[in-house]
Formats: sequence, C-alpha cells, structure tokens
Amino acid sequence: MPTTQRAPERLYELVYRVLRDHMTAGGLPEGLVLLEGPIADFFGTSRAPVQKALQMLNEENLVRRFEGRGYVIPQRDGRTTPIRLDIRQAGLTLPRDIDEAIRSRSSWQRIYGRIEQEVATAAAFGRYRIHEARLASVFHVSRTVARDVLGRLHERGLVQKSSSSRWIAGPLTAAAMKEIYEIRKLLEPAALIRAAPRLDRAALSSMRDHMLTLELDHSDLTPELLYQFDRFLHVECVLKIDNKRLVSIIRQNQLPLATAQTFQQYLGLSDESATLSEHRLVLELLLKESVDAAAAALIAHLDSAQKRTLARLKVFSVVPAPHFSAYLVKTR
Repeated sequence: MPTTQRAPERLYELVYRVLRDHMTAGGLPEGLVLLEGPIADFFGTSRAPVQKALQMLNEENLVRRFEGRGYVIPQRDGRTTPIRLDIRQAGLTLPRDIDEAIRSRSSWQRIYGRIEQEVATAAAFGRYRIHEARLASVFHVSRTVARDVLGRLHERGLVQKSSSSRWIAGPLTAAAMKEIYEIRKLLEPAALIRAAPRLDRAALSSMRDHMLTLELDHSDLTPELLYQFDRFLHVECVLKIDNKRLVSIIRQNQLPLATAQTFQQYLGLSDESATLSEHRLVLELLLKESVDAAAAALIAHLDSAQKRTLARLKVFSVVPAPHFSAYLVKTR
C-alpha cells in the first residue's frame, strides 16, 4: 500500500513548534516578553508567520498579551513580572532540521519585509525602477525568488508594471492617495462590522490601555509602536473576516501602512497624539460593542489620516532623497 507523504509544515507552524517546545520544556524563562520583530529576526522571516505562531500560543494560554505590544510567558503563580532579554540570551535555539526547513520554505519571506520598507520609502521620494537582477544579487536569492517578492508587492499595490514590463515604484501622488483612501473608507468600516464578533476582547483591551498610556506620556512613542498600532487596527481587526476576496482588495489599498513609517522616520512624530486618540476610540467602541459607532470612528480616522498623508507629501517634495540599494534606480 503506497504511503501518503505528509505536507511540509508551513512557516508559522515551524516557528510555533520551536517556541512551544522551548516553553513546555522550560527552555524560556517565565515572564519573558516576546516581541514579533526580534523573533522574526531570529528566525530570518517576516513578521507574519511569527504573529500567527504567537496567536496560536496565546490561544493555548502558553503566552498572554502584554501591554498591547507583544506577549509574555505567564508565571505559574499568575503574576506577570516582565523580563526583557535578547531572545538568544533568554535561551532560544534553532534546531538544525528546523533551520533547514525554514530556509527551504521562506526565501521570499526572509527578505520581503526589508524590501517592502525600502520600496515604500523610495516611492515617497519619486519614481524608481526596480532592477530585478540586482535585487536578486543584493539579497543573494534567485531571480525566481526576486520575481515572487515583486509579484507580492504588486498585489499589495506597492509596485506597478510599466508598458515595457518594468517594475516601477512610485511616485506617491496626492491624486493616488485620495483614491486609495476613498476605497479604504468604503471597505474597511464594512469589514470591521463583519469582523467585530471575531475579535479578541483581551487583545482589544490590552492595546487600548497601551494607547491610553502613551497618549498621557509620549516619551516612549516610537515609529515602530505606531506601526504596530496601525497594523493591529487595520490588519488584525479589520481583516479578521472570512471573505478572502474582500481581504485581498483591502490589502491592495493599504499602501499608507507601509509609507507611514517613512514619513515618521524623516518628519518625526510631531502630530501622532491625534492618531493614537483616533485608534483608541475605535477600540473603545468595539469593547463597548458599539460596532456601528466604531465603524463611523474608523471613517473619521481615515479622513484625518488622509489629510495628514497629503500634508506630508507636500513636505516630502523638498526633502533630499537618501541613498537607496542598487536595485532601486531613480527615473523620470
């Protein structure tokens, strides 16, 4: 009788398995704070599989949400005394077979996050051609992997193909941004209403509390945190629906999520208290089960975000462009 080959584990399943094995064997200390970014760097992946793995661990009560910006390994006595350590110093190791499995499955995922941010940054400074062969060379991957990454950026609306089939990023224009926000204001509130019954109230509460703390004291606010708040609302909440086509359309028009970090990096965080308040209000209304009001608050937030984005685009027109990787070539 022929044997049935088991399908290869998905990337998030590999990350989940390594973290779970360490936790159940006592290989990671109780109270350890787990953040997506450092874990993604450790595994050499994007944040998406790490996020999924942590959500699975959270569902099994092996980790808990921590201050809205990560997870913590709970202590047996129920207390939560946070320990902040480099994930390697904390004891996380990567078995050789898992390392090989991750590398064989994640060529595009290992480089996608960095390329996405570089492309989004370049687009804010003008029109750039993306040289496929150079991209492959810079990241030491095949042309096939490079093409896969560019195809996914195309699906997200971050790059386009010219009439001569060249990959092009940018320029970001006021007209394009207005169209994107118009689509987002039509689709994201409707998706949020459908997603509301599926949302994790503990996660909503934790994120709401963290935002409120930062509203009162901005000293710990960073572009990275703002990106996490943006992603929590517009991805983890809005996209928690079962309509894959709708999810795809919304994702194609979330370019501002990628460009927001660029604006914050070069222009600072001067007016982000309003962004925090807008995000928190949506979460507050969701927690009160005022779903229609939360959708209306989301529209108001997107209206304000559009105004901020258009104002920043004007400022960027006079900001000198930084040096980009060799695969990004400025064009007219």
